Amino acid sequence: MQENVPDDVNGASRPEGHEPAHGEKRVRQDWRARHLKKSGQPPAAAHEASHLETHDDDTPTQRWARQVLSWGKELLTIVVIAVVLSFLIKTFLFRAFYIPSGSMENTLEIQDRIFVNLLVPEPMSLKRGDVVVFKDSQGWLPATEAAGSSNWLGDAATFIGLAPDSSEQHLVKRVIGLPGDHVSCCSADGKLTVNGVAITEPYLFPGATPSDTTFDVVVPAGHLWVMGDHRNNSMDSRAHNDLNGTGFVPIDDVEGRAVVIAWPLARWGYLGNFPDVFDAVPEPSSASVGSEQHTAVGQ
Repeated sequence: MQENVPDDVNGASRPEGHEPAHGEKRVRQDWRARHLKKSGQPPAAAHEASHLETHDDDTPTQRWARQVLSWGKELLTIVVIAVVLSFLIKTFLFRAFYIPSGSMENTLEIQDRIFVNLLVPEPMSLKRGDVVVFKDSQGWLPATEAAGSSNWLGDAATFIGLAPDSSEQHLVKRVIGLPGDHVSCCSADGKLTVNGVAITEPYLFPGATPSDTTFDVVVPAGHLWVMGDHRNNSMDSRAHNDLNGTGFVPIDDVEGRAVVIAWPLARWGYLGNFPDVFDAVPEPSSASVGSEQHTAVGQ
């Protein structure tokens, strides 16, 4: 049975420009309340139902397409957020690198993936014993042939930080001498000395000697003396320290300090800098720190 709606409610009998009186508003509100009560829906539910009814006649294909579109929007949002976060982390905090050689065995093994802290050397300072990744600005590595067709997908993933950098123009070594340090090998018992103090190096590859080459150097300002943990298989500062001083690594070339082995999972772990090894090493004199001179390697 259809309920007749008073003319007052619809406003049919109200003259143009006539504002409803308080009584007319009350009649209209009472009628609406009775109507909603009969329908069994609160005002909010009735309003929502009026919107939902617009999809009642959709075909299954249309409903499926609408669900896929909604899911696609959510997925795209997640991907964009992940890419932006990865790029920001790679740019300002951490960067992944791939280990292609055995010069740092057994600390780092071939095909390890590591994360490098980009806050070192600035604002965080370098320390003796740090494992660092640095750019090969001095030609330690052999010249590579021009690459053929590039893998744009892999390059893009590396750029935004989703894949480790497999560039062959970076090296990873351990810091042995800081600016001003006097580093030499070997002492009477075959150990390295730093500022006159012999050090015992537990990170060396099993069976490796501290060095099969003698040297006596003072690290110039703004540079580092670096060596691989697998001393017999590492072309490090010793191999490149000619009279031009190319064996010293400019601190400006340091990308950061390696902090974590991220892959493979079986080797996941933190990379320490063995502070106990260098605890007894005194700081260099101020004259040595400011010096640009160095002593060449002796054979």
